[in-house]
Amino acid sequence: MTMSLKKAMIFAAGRGERMRPLTDACPKPLLEVGGKPLIVWQIERLARAGFQTIVINHAWLGERIEAALGDGSRWHVHLRYSAEHEALETAGGIVQALPLIEDNGESEVFAAVSGDVYADFDYAVLNAHAEALKALPEPGMHLVMVPNPAFHPDGDFALVGGRLSLDAQPRFTFGNIGLYDTRMFRDLPRGTRCALRPYYRDAIARGLATGELYEGLWENVGTPAQLQQLDQRLRER
Repeated sequence: MTMSLKKAMIFAAGRGERMRPLTDACPKPLLEVGGKPLIVWQIERLARAGFQTIVINHAWLGERIEAALGDGSRWHVHLRYSAEHEALETAGGIVQALPLIEDNGESEVFAAVSGDVYADFDYAVLNAHAEALKALPEPGMHLVMVPNPAFHPDGDFALVGGRLSLDAQPRFTFGNIGLYDTRMFRDLPRGTRCALRPYYRDAIARGLATGELYEGLWENVGTPAQLQQLDQRLRER
């Protein structure tokens, strides 16, 4: 039987500098497209795929995020919040949130996604990959890749037979949707800014990173113009 993923994390701690002045009074994940906040699209998709607990980290205007989303009961999920005094970056954010992701200190394979990404991605397809990760003696990861957007033409990593490669071609862009194993973050100090990128490279170099290519609608919303375009696209559907 395929394991069913239950835990997810949405990264929502960024300041959204390029989105100013829109983000001066509104956290970026609460900016609306197609009639609802970016982060709500994510919560709905995760809930539909069977996730039960979603941890959301926040820093800038975090209390607004909590006030807007509440406990998650309207989506039939349990929302847990990891407040950061200042944004700790991706790996630092995961370390800070570990007690909310793990129950009773038990290691967990969990999905993680950026709160400012829009994707028509079906999170249920990650279940089989989670099962494979859980079986590894060492903590690995699974990353969802997308065709290179105009703002990132050179891509990040290549895909070779379902595995990620640092040096093969062609390269694709990491879509900010991934599966991680909490064991990877156990020994990192809490409350410290720490990027996840070195861990990607290390896991890929050691053959511990699988990947898939997703070619559906995906938008990393970075500027007010991108927000407007995506809003228009969703309203036309």
